[in-house]
Amino acid sequence: MTVNIHPTAVIEPGAELGVDVRVGPYTVIGPRVKVGDRTRIGAHVVLDGVTSIGVENIIVGQASIGGPPQDLTYRGEPTEVILGDRNTVREFVTINRGTVKGGGVTRIADGSLLMSCCHIAHDCDLGSNLIIAGGVQLAGHTCIEDYANLSGMAGAVAFSTVGAHAYVGAKTRISRDVPPFMIVEGHDARVRGVNVIGLQRAGISEENILSLRDAYRRLWRSSRPLAVALEEIAATPDQTPQVAQLVASLQRTERGLKGRYRETLRADFAAEGARRIAAKREQTA
Repeated sequence: MTVNIHPTAVIEPGAELGVDVRVGPYTVIGPRVKVGDRTRIGAHVVLDGVTSIGVENIIVGQASIGGPPQDLTYRGEPTEVILGDRNTVREFVTINRGTVKGGGVTRIADGSLLMSCCHIAHDCDLGSNLIIAGGVQLAGHTCIEDYANLSGMAGAVAFSTVGAHAYVGAKTRISRDVPPFMIVEGHDARVRGVNVIGLQRAGISEENILSLRDAYRRLWRSSRPLAVALEEIAATPDQTPQVAQLVASLQRTERGLKGRYRETLRADFAAEGARRIAAKREQTA
């Protein structure tokens, strides 16, 4: 099938639209935007900047993807947004492109649901199969790992990481890295237990869930300092893959600044951003 574009939509010269793309009324697509096959774009959507959108995405009306970062250091560099395949982006979602100092790209992988009015700031790195509920606010440089679930109005401080299969309660303030497989809630976020329901839905075995529940009790329900319990669990032989992943995540957090491991990577992000921008400028020279 051919591209189906509403007559009121504005598609600027240079934009690339794949096979069977549909574009709704009053949508604006900029000249450096690429849209993959079978993507559905609703009414009043704005796609701007150097933005690449994969296949079979659904972008509902009034969303804005690829707008300039809300960062005072931005000077118009050709930083990017990369949106993968089969994502659903609902009403009034905003996804800003990256900054040079943050690596130069805001990235969202595959199969996620971004509910209405959530904000994905510059240089965020989002994995696959996420649920980002209405009103969630992710500050710049935030990382959300696969299968995480963030409830309504949760907010993440810059450079935070939310671990895989974690569940974040509504209106939670995330100022430290969230461990994978755990439920966190509160202001500030506190670990409340293992995300049993999420893990069951993901097909994690009961044996592995039980191992995580044992690790949770030793780490957060014991009178001993977390660092001591973590060292003991790390030395335990024959860990399940999930416990090993939890231990590695907590060890990274312990090495981080203010409980955020990505804070230690600022120089690496800036170097990568400078490299990306230099490569793009060479291509257009």
